[in-house]
Amino acid sequence: MPQGSSQAQSAHRVAVIVDEGTNPFEVGVATELFGLPRPELGLPGPLYEVTLCGPTPEVRMNHGFFTLTGLPGLDTVDRTDTLLVPGRPDNVVPRGPDVLDAIRRAHTRGARVVSFCTGTFALAEAGLLDGRRASTHWRWADSFRRLHPKVLLEPDVLFVDEGDILTAAGSAAALDLGLYIWRRDHGAEIANHVSRRLVFAAHRDGGQRQFVERPVPEVRDESLAPLLAWAQERLGDPLTVADLAARARVSPATLHRRFRAQLGTTPLAWLTGERVALACRLIERGEERLDVVAARSGLGTAANLRTRLRRATGLSPSAYRRRFGPGGGEALVS
Repeated sequence: MPQGSSQAQSAHRVAVIVDEGTNPFEVGVATELFGLPRPELGLPGPLYEVTLCGPTPEVRMNHGFFTLTGLPGLDTVDRTDTLLVPGRPDNVVPRGPDVLDAIRRAHTRGARVVSFCTGTFALAEAGLLDGRRASTHWRWADSFRRLHPKVLLEPDVLFVDEGDILTAAGSAAALDLGLYIWRRDHGAEIANHVSRRLVFAAHRDGGQRQFVERPVPEVRDESLAPLLAWAQERLGDPLTVADLAARARVSPATLHRRFRAQLGTTPLAWLTGERVALACRLIERGEERLDVVAARSGLGTAANLRTRLRRATGLSPSAYRRRFGPGGGEALVS
């Protein structure tokens, strides 16, 4: 495991607002991602601490399926590092003023604000999203545009990262965004351990489509899983899209259609994303030579590695190592 700064930090405080009618799945995602112990990480303490809070001590969940009791009040948000707002099905009904005020207070004092699914409506109602990019569930995109025309809605992506505000599309996309937050906070190696515990894909880029043309392949032999596993073992080789197509025994055009249908992305975008993720893991494990990282990850040159890593993480290789690597402060060398 990486021995970087993550282990020395105190737990990051996450508050989840549970309002009347909140979807329980998204609350479950939040607690599963950030609230449960992670013994598989081998760290001396938790990296996140989660507290559910609400406008009243008792809150009925979606369709009255069950009621949460004993909830702390909304003043919890005044002590949080990240505020998470799940969605609810009656999102066209405005949230209560106390909930909106809590969201504004958290953002004003510098907390990171995250919404899952239609929780984006609450962030927009609080005035946090005017002139900014955001995502929400595709089914509610038209309603969202009518209610919040000043928000730059991106209706066909999994999630949007605006720095201090992050928004996920559908409920399952909350898992994608949650793992992205793990990577952003603690690096690819730790995020991969969490994703394996969840039995969930470790890396789906936020720009991928919310839904695919055919979620379950009609023909078993058309599944991309064997091809993806084969390619992941050879990322350092000079693999191209043509090589992937040849391995799958289809034309590049057919391979492109299958990637779009099953993964919602292109073969080249998938291959590049996997190589960047491998480069991140190599840096976290202590490899200091940029040319070695570039070669072993299949990114070719140090210059291409710098470009791809900065585009994916917002950090240069040296900054990434300082944040997530074992040395803490040592620069990568060419």
